[in-house]
Amino acid sequence: MTHTTQRIAAALLAATTALGCTPAKKEEASVSTDKKPAVSAAVTKPAAAPAPADIPAPSDVAAPPADAERTATGLASKVLTPGEGGAHPGPADIVSVHYTGWTTDGKMFDSSVKRGKPTSFPLNRVIAGWTEGVQLMVKGEKRRFWIPQELAYKGRPGAPAGMLVFDVELLSYTEAPKPLPVPSAPADVAAPPKDAARTKSGLASKLVTKGSGEAHPSATSVVEVHYAGWTTDGKMFDNSYQRGETAKFPLNGVIPGWTEGLQLMVEGERRRLWIPEELAYKGMPGAPAGMLVFDVELVKILQK
Repeated sequence: MTHTTQRIAAALLAATTALGCTPAKKEEASVSTDKKPAVSAAVTKPAAAPAPADIPAPSDVAAPPADAERTATGLASKVLTPGEGGAHPGPADIVSVHYTGWTTDGKMFDSSVKRGKPTSFPLNRVIAGWTEGVQLMVKGEKRRFWIPQELAYKGRPGAPAGMLVFDVELLSYTEAPKPLPVPSAPADVAAPPKDAARTKSGLASKLVTKGSGEAHPSATSVVEVHYAGWTTDGKMFDNSYQRGETAKFPLNGVIPGWTEGLQLMVEGERRRLWIPEELAYKGMPGAPAGMLVFDVELVKILQK
């Protein structure tokens, strides 16, 4: 469920270094009572290293040249250094890159090269121009992109405006986790069956698959789960299977129905939960309304 998952998000941060220098200060001579020579000392503070200079903009920063490749979306690009092989990253793969970005007037606004440290992120968590553009690349390739405003930060306060120009070097990439088969809505999604267990709070549940563990998580345990969630009309609103990865979270950081329901389980168990609205997202804007049904597999208790 969207409110319980922690998704990988990658941000491109700019860093600056302040230049400071403290002049030497000369101390007064000390007077010795045993007639030894007076000693004076000058104490100096080392000057800070100068901040790295901005990387100059390319000569074609104002507009893509005639030989630039163009896509149907308006993205323009040009290979600066060929890469190796013929494999390209996918739209959700995690890439490691070095990059520098300029506005079309030649002002640099961000650069991993200047910071001396590459950055990594999933391609589906960045601006559309990057998601599309980096998929054109192969490992080791360096490419220049002219990204129109519609594929960049249009309407985002504080972000650079207009067309942006990036030099990107694709250092490596890792394939995104493969999606797992998504379970269908259960036949009893509309209401808990007669043989469902019920608690005083109104939570109903039913064992689907027995677990192999014996310990139960506590209300503050950190757990790892796979899950799928439906509204009572059988519409799925969230699941971990399509993302191809489990969800991890503390039980005191989710809806009350999960906090209570997961404590009934042991590792390896799969249980169906019918969670009344009072124990789910009642009054929360944008969240699914009414009773919710979850199939939850407790993969592991990470922290008791």
